[in-house]
Amino acid sequence: MKTLYLECSMGAAGDMLTAALLELIPNKDEFLDEINNIGIPGVVVKSIDSFKCGIKGTNINVTINGESEDSNDYHFDDHDHNHEHHHDHSHDHHDEYEHDHENEHQHEHTHHHSDLHEIEHIINGLKLSEKVKADALAVYSLIAEAESAAHGVPVTEVHFHEVGTMDAIADITAVCLLMEKLAPDKVIVSPIHVGFGHVKTDHGILPVPAPATAYILQNVPIYGGKIKGELCTPTGAALLNHFADSFGYMPVMKTQKIGYGMGKKDFEAANCVRAFLGETEDSHDSIYQLSCNVDDMTAEEIAFAAERLFEKGALEVFTLPAHMKKSRPGTLIEILCQDDNREEIVKIVFKYTSTIGIRETPCTRYILDRKIDTLETPYGVIHRKDSKGYGVNRSKYEYDDLARIAKEKNITLREAENLIISSVFNN
Repeated sequence: MKTLYLECSMGAAGDMLTAALLELIPNKDEFLDEINNIGIPGVVVKSIDSFKCGIKGTNINVTINGESEDSNDYHFDDHDHNHEHHHDHSHDHHDEYEHDHENEHQHEHTHHHSDLHEIEHIINGLKLSEKVKADALAVYSLIAEAESAAHGVPVTEVHFHEVGTMDAIADITAVCLLMEKLAPDKVIVSPIHVGFGHVKTDHGILPVPAPATAYILQNVPIYGGKIKGELCTPTGAALLNHFADSFGYMPVMKTQKIGYGMGKKDFEAANCVRAFLGETEDSHDSIYQLSCNVDDMTAEEIAFAAERLFEKGALEVFTLPAHMKKSRPGTLIEILCQDDNREEIVKIVFKYTSTIGIRETPCTRYILDRKIDTLETPYGVIHRKDSKGYGVNRSKYEYDDLARIAKEKNITLREAENLIISSVFNN
């Protein structure tokens, strides 16, 4: 299976991810020529050789109308939303989120504020495939949702400064385009180092990770580490969140290419995102099958025992009819579990069933890689289980969501599923 592993031991920003992925493709110059001709107003993207702690990698430099900007991440603006945002003003400005871990800078320039609708208009006008556009818009939606939640304003009132907008669009579209070209079957992201301390912003001094970054990285393994400063930006967090199939440590893989995406600032550790592209075996793991026979339990008692087993982490509990001694009809109870909770499961079996003995069989389990996608549809939020591996790709909509729609519309489950398929296809 073609697998991309992203090592984020020094966090992640949009330009660092771009640089790391750029090193994985055969022709850097060809890609840079393509990204510079997709139609982002005033933007030129260049790659520069960079060295960190003796390691050679790539640094991405983005210029807007010929000028290089210190921050290649976006900036959220929360000025009074009762006034017109398309205006000019000049002031000393501390950018809230810093590209490549620079925690603060000051400059004077003319600001133009863009909302999410304008961002969508720009991206939809670029010379990109529909898939890349959809990925880029999904990443921006994550950022806008995070800013909305963090700052307590509607998504429609989240605004972005023009300079931050253009180079952030360059970073986001570049990563999305590179992901399309690399086309990995699976993307795994390491636990993300977010740094610690505080960052100076227009809102004041905020804790690291900044509120929007923390919101995006909910349910993602992160850690503070020993590096003081903001290591993971909202754009970096949103890109990782969108493309990751799973988060964890590096799998067993045959690496074919390695890319180093460098930040500009120097630390005692190499300031980079490292990307590994290679092959992993289809997934399998080791589990245990616990079995016991009972002939003196009611159906209700067996069902109650099964519920307790699932609560303690059993992977599966099922029963089969069994012909037992003295010609009694009985029940074979089968439980599948992991090694780490096996002893607890054994205790539960003895506590809630009438058995006096349990058989244990170690098993190898071949599994498809699975993830759950959340889809916005005209019928509400729908969850879809996507599975792939061993040459198979399949999807299944969550029963509870289908049942809700079927009840609301007084239709069958199959008809509810067809409604969802039609709405997803049309979008």
